[in-house]
Amino acid sequence: MLKLFCRVATVTFALLFFAVPVLAEELIGTWLTQQADAQIRVAKCGKALCGTVAWIKDAMDPKTGQPQADDKNPNPSLRSRKIVGIRIFAMEQDASGAWTGGIYNSDDGQTYKGRLVPRGEEELEVQGCAGSLCGSEVWTRAK
Repeated sequence: MLKLFCRVATVTFALLFFAVPVLAEELIGTWLTQQADAQIRVAKCGKALCGTVAWIKDAMDPKTGQPQADDKNPNPSLRSRKIVGIRIFAMEQDASGAWTGGIYNSDDGQTYKGRLVPRGEEELEVQGCAGSLCGSEVWTRAK
């Protein structure tokens, strides 16, 4: 029993220590956000992986009757651009094989430190941090 435990512990340690890099191809596609209020298209863009808003649930602004705009953007010249079509991230693969970089949140106009973590073929965990405060949500592959 002790031998089996040692083998399992060794294999577990090796898997954790030698993380396998995530291939860009595994993440390419369209993903539905956790709240099912947007779809993000992930595609290669040079050496990076870029995420672009492909669809939003509430496409029209009820106040203006116009397509939702990036009205919380800190750059006044970008506040009139439509949400659909905005690139919200361009993540590059770091030394550990993870995809990291800034991720833009049009809900508050802020860019956060982000990371993409696949959870199988059909789920993608999107992590974001503002200073020491971090959060995440799970996106599912759009059908």
